[in-house]
Amino acid sequence: MALLEVSAVVSGYGQTEILHGVSLTIDDGEIVTIIGPNGCGKSTLMKTVAGLVNVWDGTVNFRGKDISSTPPEQIARTGLCFVPQTRNVFPTLSIRENLEMGAFLRKDDFTWRIEEMYRFFPDLALDPGRRAGSLSGGQRQMLAIARALMLDPTLILLDEPFAGLAPAMVYLVLDRVLEINRSGVSVLLVEQNARQALSVSNRGYVLVSGENRLEDKGSALLDNPEVSRLYLGG
Repeated sequence: MALLEVSAVVSGYGQTEILHGVSLTIDDGEIVTIIGPNGCGKSTLMKTVAGLVNVWDGTVNFRGKDISSTPPEQIARTGLCFVPQTRNVFPTLSIRENLEMGAFLRKDDFTWRIEEMYRFFPDLALDPGRRAGSLSGGQRQMLAIARALMLDPTLILLDEPFAGLAPAMVYLVLDRVLEINRSGVSVLLVEQNARQALSVSNRGYVLVSGENRLEDKGSALLDNPEVSRLYLGG
């Protein structure tokens, strides 16, 4: 049984249909990347899985349970967390306060988890009282990911975690994503930096105009001439 199974999902905003029967699966321990042109529905798919956009038709199953009509906070309780591309931290709060906000559903003493996040993301431990709004783009992205990890998710959805980052910072955040995966968390990525993302992915999906166009191993998509020409800049 797949960890996440999206089956023929239709969704959108208002009267505008964006996804036209999209399907994908993620197994335990996988990194899966969704690529495609701007406006093809990648972010909408992530938000639909996370419960932020309504499912009009089809189903989203997580750990064998239908979560298609489940509110976002309840989905987070099940072990699925979403990190949006923008507005993913509280800029006026400190690093530590952001992590505390990430633990809003926990009932235990989560101090140990904050310390674990500091070990996981050493940059955040340098000045925990620093306001998130003063962090660099890469540091802010690491804080957003750490905040999501405060709930010990089984699956984390990352919407363009490398967007706008300097190359050196891309490699640093990518290394943290790999470390997250090695710790037992499955990862679903949406990323314009498709070559970097596919290079570490077990599998990938190409989404075009809100529909599945292609699915294959990450390495196979990298070697596919048409995918390279259309989506990888080569």
